[in-house]
Amino acid sequence: MTSTSLRKLGSSDLEVFPLSLGGNVFGWTADETASFAVLDAYAAAGGNFVDTADSYTAWIDGNSGGESETIIGRWVQARGNRDDVVIATKVSQHPEFPGLSADNIKAAADASLRRLGTDHIDLYYTHFDKPEVPVEEIVGALDELVRAGKVRHIAASNITPERLQESLEFSDREGLARYVALQPHYNLVSRDTYEGGLQDLAARFGLAAVPYFALAAGFLTGKYRPGTTVQSARAAGAAKHLDTERGRNVLTALDEIAQAHDTEIPTVALAWLAAQPTVAAPIASARTVEQLPALLGVAQLELTAEEITRLTRASA
Repeated sequence: MTSTSLRKLGSSDLEVFPLSLGGNVFGWTADETASFAVLDAYAAAGGNFVDTADSYTAWIDGNSGGESETIIGRWVQARGNRDDVVIATKVSQHPEFPGLSADNIKAAADASLRRLGTDHIDLYYTHFDKPEVPVEEIVGALDELVRAGKVRHIAASNITPERLQESLEFSDREGLARYVALQPHYNLVSRDTYEGGLQDLAARFGLAAVPYFALAAGFLTGKYRPGTTVQSARAAGAAKHLDTERGRNVLTALDEIAQAHDTEIPTVALAWLAAQPTVAAPIASARTVEQLPALLGVAQLELTAEEITRLTRASA
């Protein structure tokens, strides 16, 4: 892995690969063996940024949450590569540790550390903001974790611009740990979920964006076409974009640009995202090794200004 392929994560000292590997499939559509194979291939390609949450994969019958963290922890232990991997996880949605009270944040972090088999979390997100909890309580608890050495940097996901600004200003005013990254829902067919207030704040405060649903639950892989049926746990959500003019326009532009570069459609979709202001690394997941090259290609593909503009117009 060359240092030139890594991007600085906001104002932090973390340097990350331009594709964050999503851990939401680990323990869901990828069992431990398949997950290890994907993680091995990602690391072999220079990848170092793995994203998970304490609640993954509590939605599966028989699972209790934390399965993804456990698999990642076992992989890191088996490979002896903890210092080479930036691990991001999240708090607020685990069935046993719901919410963002100070006590819950600290208890959930300890549980995540146990499952991950490590003494520190590199990037710790509030998964879903809880507006009923004062930002002072949330940031104060996160700051305690940073001071204790259990968390290196903190971040936020699924938060309003108002709450984000309040949190950042409180951190600055009190000299406490401050969010360095933001994980928004953002992709070519969902731009208003980030562009505007959140993106402006990220730019103003030097936060890095690490977008989730970067491929719109699979729609931006190009496998969803009129008259086709896709066997996927997320097919219904992805296929709905075919019914919109924006979705069809984006597919047409992706097809032509991918052909011009002799590359794959998801690579182009991720490259557009990676080129947007404030974005450090889109998140995408792979349940098989075969799905990885189209994702990893974002590290090499550089779109022209004209191509970026074309995709931006198609997705308007």
